[in-house]
Amino acid sequence: MSHDIAYLTDMDGVLIREGEMIPGAERFLHGLEEHGVPYMVLTNNSIHTPRDLAARLRTTGLNIPPERIWTSATATAHFLSSQEKNGTAYVVGESGLTTGLHAAGWILTNTNPEFVVLGETRTYSFEAITTAINLINEGARFICTNPDVTGPAPHGILPATGAVAALITTATGKEPYFVGKPNPVMMRSALNTIGAHSEHTVMIGDRMDTDVKAGLEAGLKTILVRSGISDDAEITRYPYRPTRVVDSIADIADRVLDPFGDGTFPAAG
Repeated sequence: MSHDIAYLTDMDGVLIREGEMIPGAERFLHGLEEHGVPYMVLTNNSIHTPRDLAARLRTTGLNIPPERIWTSATATAHFLSSQEKNGTAYVVGESGLTTGLHAAGWILTNTNPEFVVLGETRTYSFEAITTAINLINEGARFICTNPDVTGPAPHGILPATGAVAALITTATGKEPYFVGKPNPVMMRSALNTIGAHSEHTVMIGDRMDTDVKAGLEAGLKTILVRSGISDDAEITRYPYRPTRVVDSIADIADRVLDPFGDGTFPAAG
């Protein structure tokens, strides 16, 4: 028996938090596997490859194969390949992004590239940013993996892709195209990869401004978990609502075929 339901789920704040598994995450994934439910784990982090992330998740006790992990770097490589086969790009980012573009057949160069692609990195180089600015001024199109302006750090926050993009935009007058959440393009490419349809898919996330927004705009039902950064006060700040709010993934771990308790996704076949 197959089931007319699929899941997209955020990673940080939903399945793991500060490098540890959130209770219920393993049961949730086991339920998906047991019932043959297609799923994809999404992350706006473009630093690591899916294989690297799968290895890191294993250390928390979560066994998620690399092909079930969709990063903003993977989505960016997918998007660029849909725009142009075997294009050329100057990349500011880490192995997650360069590996994804290489795998998609792209050539990475600083000589007249068609695109400048900016991703997450912990070692932004002033020289690399300067090169990106000049290439964009010379006509290269500007793409970013994700719009997040900050990321968590042990002693506060770190400037992230969106913040560096703003610096480049200020210097060039050119706005980038952001591929990652909340752009529904990231959702669509993940859905296509697992062969799922938006009307049968649930998005689980911990952020109203990226996960829930992207889910709504891609036509998915949405579940917000309070185990990440959003609480009830945060939810009320937005003019839209998730389909359901739960404390954590544990609340739906044992009911993956009927997460809303209303028979929305009946078994098919």
